[in-house]
Amino acid sequence: MQLDNEPIAFSPSAYTVAWISALPVESAAAVEMLDKKHDDPRSHGSNTDQYVFGQVGDHNVVMARLPSGQMGNNSAAAIVARLTAMFPSIRFAFMVGIGGGVPSAKLDIRLGDVVVSHPHLQHPGVVQYDFGKTGPDGQMRAGALDAPPKALLNAIAKMRENYHRDLSNLSKHLSAFDQLSQFSRDTAGPDILFRPTYRHTEGETCEECNKEMIIERTGRAGQEVVIYYGTIASGNQVMKDGVTRDRISAELGGVLCFEMEAAGLASTFPCAVIRGICDYADSHKNKSWQPYAAATAAAVAKELLLVIPAEEVAMTDMAGRITGRCAYRIATWLHC
Repeated sequence: MQLDNEPIAFSPSAYTVAWISALPVESAAAVEMLDKKHDDPRSHGSNTDQYVFGQVGDHNVVMARLPSGQMGNNSAAAIVARLTAMFPSIRFAFMVGIGGGVPSAKLDIRLGDVVVSHPHLQHPGVVQYDFGKTGPDGQMRAGALDAPPKALLNAIAKMRENYHRDLSNLSKHLSAFDQLSQFSRDTAGPDILFRPTYRHTEGETCEECNKEMIIERTGRAGQEVVIYYGTIASGNQVMKDGVTRDRISAELGGVLCFEMEAAGLASTFPCAVIRGICDYADSHKNKSWQPYAAATAAAVAKELLLVIPAEEVAMTDMAGRITGRCAYRIATWLHC
């Protein structure tokens, strides 16, 4: 992270982009993406949330982290409500962090890859898989989330175009972590995928797991981060079972990853969700890949933000102008 020596101060109304993390390792990675750091523009004691203020390219960004131990969609919705009130000029948000990947025959998702929420089939990019009602035929998922705003969809298209033209700066953004060994891919350990039906035996690692149950995959040349675009499944419980993971993914037409906060944000706020893959959402999940996955997600978020023209952000409706529909959604999330 290369910051100016002297932080500068802006008013709360100067901030147009919110960057939200759930875990400390995610917020630590986020701060490394700032080009400049700003002083806190608020009156001290006016809000209990801890924010980081700064600049990415031409955008003034406020970074927020969920309170320790309060993960999930409800907590994300609550912090969004407070952000909206405190920073009235915010146009949209990035939810950036880690998630559990869904490997399949069609998509060779690996640890450290990144998933970006994007409309796919009938889904707008994020779907809450554990919300609905239960009837004679099982659970019926109900409700709909909004797709990312046009400015973000345009930016995603531009970022994908830049990749095909070899104009991506992702490796440059990742170099900000070179002096932080905990975020290194080399310290993350091996990338092992077990058969969905094989459950973890014991211990924090898979040293005692049956190596015959490993799915053999063709090795990748180099350590390039692959970015995928599609549906992210969000719920209030940790997905930790390979069979359930694959069943729900099939029911939803193909899910790329599972996580726990995006639906609480996407239901109330114009946003894009960006997740670095830290495990395979099965019983073998552990924390060894979390720092590197948080770094790759943060780098992709910066890459995406830098291709959005500041003038296009200015023309986007302010997220603070909450409609009756959004107010109802926030109330639903906070009291469900």
